Amino acid sequence: MEYHIRLCESTMIPFEDQIFKLLDYDVKSYKRYGTVCNFESPTIVTKQRAINKIRKRAKITCFRDKNKDSFQDNSSFQPTRRLALGLASIAIFGNAQIGNSIAEDNGFWLTGPLPVPYANNNINNEETGTRSFLKKGIYIANIGTKGRMHRLKKYALDLIVMGDLIALRDAWNYVRRYLRLKSTFMYFDFDEVISAAEVDDKKSIMDLANRLFDSVEKLEVAVKEQDLLLSSYDECS
Repeated sequence: MEYHIRLCESTMIPFEDQIFKLLDYDVKSYKRYGTVCNFESPTIVTKQRAINKIRKRAKITCFRDKNKDSFQDNSSFQPTRRLALGLASIAIFGNAQIGNSIAEDNGFWLTGPLPVPYANNNINNEETGTRSFLKKGIYIANIGTKGRMHRLKKYALDLIVMGDLIALRDAWNYVRRYLRLKSTFMYFDFDEVISAAEVDDKKSIMDLANRLFDSVEKLEVAVKEQDLLLSSYDECS
């Protein structure tokens, strides 16, 4: 097989080594400046050198797979992400448990089923054994005896001011709802205040609570039947 290669004089020495490095098979002739020179086949050592060179090239030559590299990079970051998620979940659930314990201590937050309150003192209606205005499903937070006394004074003032709405028949439905809500809080507040009061003061506070709640029941009936009974409201006031 004949190959035509143009070489400069600077590359002529050593000539055979350059030819065998460039080609991986036997060279019979080459053309230099228009003349053809013939050479014999290379020796076995030169062939072995070319074979070793091909092997080295085969070992070095490789192709880069971007998808594989990205997959390896992602797999290397997985333990770090799992660790971060684990720490975050521990922090969240840990804070939730701490919040529940604090809520149970302060008495302002509900952490379980809605409790059903009941009165410990005799402030119910003697005939029915309860009060008709009591609303169900209301959560009353434990704000202490002083807080309940303050709320009793505030709600009593609200009931007095509500007397102006009695003349408006269109507002009676709202008056009844407002009356029941306020009276329910006052009912359980009076019960706690009576329990915390001194023995000498319990009877007078209990009588005051019973008179108030009797009047509230009469007013509720008047509003429900849409009967303008100002005497009942005056008695309640």
